[in-house]
Amino acid sequence: MKLTKLFILLAAMAIAQEVDAQTTVKGKILNQKGESLAGISVHGSNKHTKTNDQGEYELYIPTAGTFQLQFTGIGFQKQELAVVPQGTITELSALILQQNNQQIEQIDVKGYNSVNHRSLEVSKSGVKDLDLPQAVQVINSQVISDQQINVLSDALKNANGVALGANRGGVNENFYARGYSLGTNNIFKNGARTNNGGSIEASTLESVQILKGSAALLYGGVTGGAVVNLISKKPKFEHGGEVAMRIGSYNQYKPMVDVYGPLSQRLAFRIVGTGGYAESYRDQVESKRLYVNPSLLYKISDKSDINVMFDYLKSDFTPDFGIGSVEGKINEKVGRNSFINVPWAYNKTNSSNAQVDFGHQFSDDWKLNVLASYQKYLRDYYGSERIQANAQGIAPRALNRSEQDELTFNQQLNLTGKLQTGTFQHQVLVGADADQSKVKNYAFNIFANGTGENVAPSTAYDNINVFDPYASGMRSDMPTADLKTRTNTNISRYGVFVQDLLSITDQFKVLAGIRYTYQKTGRSEVYDYKTNTTSVTENPGKDKVDMGDKVDKAWSPKFALIYQPLKATSLYVSYANNFISNSGYDVNYQPMGPSLLDQYEAGIKNDFFQGRLSTNVTWYKIINNRYAQTIIGDDGKVADSNMKEFTGRSASDGVELDVAGELAKGLDVLAGYAYNYMRYLETNENGILEDMRLVGTTAHTANGTVFYTFQDGAAKGLKLGASVFYTGKRNAGWNTTKANQREGLDRIIPIGAFTTFDFSAGYQYGKWNILAKVSNIGNTFNYYVHENYSVNPIPPRSFTTTLSYRF
Repeated sequence: MKLTKLFILLAAMAIAQEVDAQTTVKGKILNQKGESLAGISVHGSNKHTKTNDQGEYELYIPTAGTFQLQFTGIGFQKQELAVVPQGTITELSALILQQNNQQIEQIDVKGYNSVNHRSLEVSKSGVKDLDLPQAVQVINSQVISDQQINVLSDALKNANGVALGANRGGVNENFYARGYSLGTNNIFKNGARTNNGGSIEASTLESVQILKGSAALLYGGVTGGAVVNLISKKPKFEHGGEVAMRIGSYNQYKPMVDVYGPLSQRLAFRIVGTGGYAESYRDQVESKRLYVNPSLLYKISDKSDINVMFDYLKSDFTPDFGIGSVEGKINEKVGRNSFINVPWAYNKTNSSNAQVDFGHQFSDDWKLNVLASYQKYLRDYYGSERIQANAQGIAPRALNRSEQDELTFNQQLNLTGKLQTGTFQHQVLVGADADQSKVKNYAFNIFANGTGENVAPSTAYDNINVFDPYASGMRSDMPTADLKTRTNTNISRYGVFVQDLLSITDQFKVLAGIRYTYQKTGRSEVYDYKTNTTSVTENPGKDKVDMGDKVDKAWSPKFALIYQPLKATSLYVSYANNFISNSGYDVNYQPMGPSLLDQYEAGIKNDFFQGRLSTNVTWYKIINNRYAQTIIGDDGKVADSNMKEFTGRSASDGVELDVAGELAKGLDVLAGYAYNYMRYLETNENGILEDMRLVGTTAHTANGTVFYTFQDGAAKGLKLGASVFYTGKRNAGWNTTKANQREGLDRIIPIGAFTTFDFSAGYQYGKWNILAKVSNIGNTFNYYVHENYSVNPIPPRSFTTTLSYRF
């Protein structure tokens, strides 16, 4: 009897305990806009459910005591919550899930915030900027919006140390950084090499990221100045978008649209597009543009995603070589608006990009990224160029007709991860990349003197008086042009690299890495349309024997010491190198190897006021001790222009200052200054003069932008902003050689410094926003010059207004 009572008592206690342990947890899941989220998975104590259409869930938990709930959903960051049961029913407050756009880390576009504690796509490694021993700058989408930026050159005015060195024909922007041209190899879109022809559309970008200095470790055959990575806007798992209309001086109009949202729980889309038409302060010059950028993001699983992006740009410009030169110099008597090209000249470009970007998160520490892309670039050009007038202003106009067809493929694999060996922490990047470029250049026979059986091709069109370019009787017809030759050139690049950020202590770190690059430039194949034959342009060596394709091989190391005495301060010194390919052969008739450039850099990165303001200072020196020069014989003559030797030296050094921050809510600042001195240190007796600033480089550049948005009161929503841009003295023309000096010839065209001021004012009311800007308020007059024939005046005072609606 006693035993029976004991069993009954124990059973009652067990049932009471089981009843006390049972609870049903209830709650609701919202997004950042406060909207209900359906289909969110809720896990706890081996139980599982999903939210309904109202974002609500109920989950029975059979275990006793505190338990963990885990919330996961496609396109949202995983979140965990510790729950203490509150009886048989446990009701939780609404939980807000943060959106996950499946990027390494999204750049904050709400303000000009510091990026020192963020990892950037341009670094590939996931290393936060404060740990990166290299100067980095980001022009984010708010800067792009505030300054009403249209093309890449507008954005890069905010990147100190990066300057527009030339704008040949008004259709081919060429940027310089740290004394080196960015050329065609240093501009990337989402990590893949892209062509700068047609003026890259920048109004639709998420950000422009600039990695200054040598980036050969990560990108291979790039010059040592900087690489620019353009980040496209990505799909989002929430509905939204924006439509806008931009109008401005010279009949500019530009509609813009940006729409995004989920197509399912796993698939999101985004479509960005713009177009427009604009005339110019230059007579007869106009541009027509169309850009569209659709993309899809598919969430394969919680750990894997794939992003597919395509964009297309059609950009038609009137080629404009500006006011030309008079006796090799700039003559301000030629009007700022004077158009000297032929009236029917055209430059039509079409470019398209497609990318597939796959990411897989093995764990919290290890991630794999695979990228494959292609770009197609087409250019069709016809007009006159090289306007070089005599003292009376008379310049012969010669015609040029060309087409270019460029197809580029790129493949990349990057593995990033963290591991520990003893007390040391490692942040590792292992990568491989390849790209293949196939270029077709078409040349034409031009019949400027008419056509006929006995009429020979001629490019001589007419003569023009640059002081009176619109005189009556000027020729205006478009001569016939027939295909002459097609030249095919293929370039292949392959590289493998490894990088390790070693944390010895919390304060002291070491970054080390090395890359091997193999680059092959194929011999050109020339097809003659008249004879229907193909010939190979040989790479001649000894006794004119063909040496075959040009091959370059190079190792690119990097080593840096990093010291962080405070969490917001980082000091570093680094060494890296990059290579420049050379043509020709040495005295033994062996192909010239690449020139190796040594780059030394030291810098300080600082965040102040809890990260609201960053101030970064950088010093650098780039030395080329293997500058290839044509060999001059003992008799002072050149016997073979292809025979060269590594006897020259050049140097580029300078300092850079970056300032960015949101000093107070609504108060954004962005500023910078850079100094550069690029020159030759040693050349042969016919080489360029030593210690003379190289053409295209700029001594001093500076920029500053301040925007303030009123946060409350009667002026709430009002935005005021101002920007100032300074471009220092430059040299145009050609660098004077020692042979020129002996002949008393000076080929340099000195260009003075100039400063422009912009002022912006706008107002936001609900979802509507209007922003107006006056550019170059002081109507400053200056030029961008390519050599001595494309002399393009900078834009005068102008007005721009954008009206937008967000939904």
